[in-house]
Amino acid sequence: MILICVNLYALWGGKGSGEVLSHSLCTVLQVPHNPVALENHFKDDDEGPVSNQGYMPYLNKFILDKVQPSSFDKCDFNRMCWTLCVKKNLNRNNLLISDEDTFKVWCIFNFLSEDVYPLIIVPEEIEYFLRKLTEAMGVNWQQEQFEEYRAHFGATRCGLSVWEFIELVGSGLFSRRMNRQTLSMAINEVYCELILDVMKQGYMWKKGHKRKNWNERWFLLKPDLISYYVGEDLKEKKGDISLSSKCYAESLPDKDGKKCLLLIKCADKSFEISASDKKKKQEWIQAIQTAINLLKDERLPPHKEGRQKRRELRQKLQAEQEEIERRMKDLQLANEDKQQELEKMRKELEDAATQAALEEQKRLQIQMQLQDRFRQDLEREKNIREQMEEQVAQKSTELQQYLQRVHELEDMYKKLEEALEDERQARQDEESVRKLQARLLEEECSKRIDLETLHLQQQQTIQITEAENQELENQRAIKERALEVAMKQLDELEQERKQAVKQYGQVTKKLELATTKTKNWKDKVAQHEGLLRLIEPGSKGRQLITNWGPASFTEAELNLREKSWQQQKNTAAQ
Repeated sequence: MILICVNLYALWGGKGSGEVLSHSLCTVLQVPHNPVALENHFKDDDEGPVSNQGYMPYLNKFILDKVQPSSFDKCDFNRMCWTLCVKKNLNRNNLLISDEDTFKVWCIFNFLSEDVYPLIIVPEEIEYFLRKLTEAMGVNWQQEQFEEYRAHFGATRCGLSVWEFIELVGSGLFSRRMNRQTLSMAINEVYCELILDVMKQGYMWKKGHKRKNWNERWFLLKPDLISYYVGEDLKEKKGDISLSSKCYAESLPDKDGKKCLLLIKCADKSFEISASDKKKKQEWIQAIQTAINLLKDERLPPHKEGRQKRRELRQKLQAEQEEIERRMKDLQLANEDKQQELEKMRKELEDAATQAALEEQKRLQIQMQLQDRFRQDLEREKNIREQMEEQVAQKSTELQQYLQRVHELEDMYKKLEEALEDERQARQDEESVRKLQARLLEEECSKRIDLETLHLQQQQTIQITEAENQELENQRAIKERALEVAMKQLDELEQERKQAVKQYGQVTKKLELATTKTKNWKDKVAQHEGLLRLIEPGSKGRQLITNWGPASFTEAELNLREKSWQQQKNTAAQ
């Protein structure tokens, strides 16, 4: 409906005629017309009927959105649109059909056309309509003739416009040898099926509900309704039979002198109808039951469902065709790329062949040069080999001398190890003497601490009381005797220390002799070109000196002993 109105607007030629069209649409569709809204909408329009300010947005917003589907007659709407456009666009010359048949063909075009602007009908729908038309006329379909006609379309045309379609039907191209009345009846039959949703029509006898008499009526079967008229001109309607999913149609036995009876059972009423023969009876029962089944399944009428399937099939085929074209384009581009690559590879191969020929010439030249150089190198190598043989003989003599010198150095190394062992033993003796000296010093320190402790105790004893002087004198005498004993022990320790110092002197002399001996061996080894590196003892570091000679302990040990002696002294004072 939208595309039909927009097409009318475009055919009429702009905004001036849009007001007349809008008023007519509002009258037919029973919608209140608002001319002010139309004027405001087209205030700045410069782009035609399908622009943002064009007729389509206005049609949607101010007219079609307000339409109630049950408030207008679709036939009146089609008639109004036909009246507005037919005078300006239809050429009646050479048309074999009447104005009424032309209007019906126009309605059929609007039903079968694609939902795009401008409206066109594709060849598949043209074939569908022409098949229906020839079937209604009772003639055979000429597929070859249609294929010949379709070949004239060309690759650029997608279909026919409405006026070209009317010209095709009115020219009688596919209805030759048929009179105009037959063609008109066929167009009317196709119009009833596709536009009026008539599934079946024809004369039958109907039994009245009040008088129970039988009257001949013209019946029209639609998906949800059976209407019956006095005649097939549909001018005087006598009633309707509303169908629902609960209705059904069945055959009745002959009675009251009527044959070929059928019963239409509805929710509130039943209708008895008599067909002209058994074949018509069975056709009507099947048609009515088909309509009821459509209502049960909530499906569209067969022609609408078929149109939808054909459109879906065309869209699918179009999508597949676009996909094939896209793939062909991709393959073509890939083929072009491959051709370019092959051409590039061919040029590269030609360049490589030329380069290979040049390289082959260079290689031959280089090979000749290398052969000359190789010959010269062979002669040079021969001379060098002779020189090397002489050098090898000389080196062999030197090697024997070197091996003899190594044996001598091994003997000297063994003697040096023996001297180092003697020196190591002397150092061990020195260390034992140092340990003995350290032990004697510790004993001396402990004795001195004892003496100082006794001296402190003696002084404390003298200062306590005069009354204890005598007793203290006795104790002092005892302490003095103990002190004398300790002094004697100290003298003995002094003698032992002197003996230890004497022994240390002897060990030192031994160490000096071992050091002298080691030094002599070092000099001997150094005279043999430094082939062996001797292991020397490390330096002993700074040595402490006491009143009796070199100390046998380090400075850190001395500090520890002083701290221990100071702690003992503080303890005795307390």
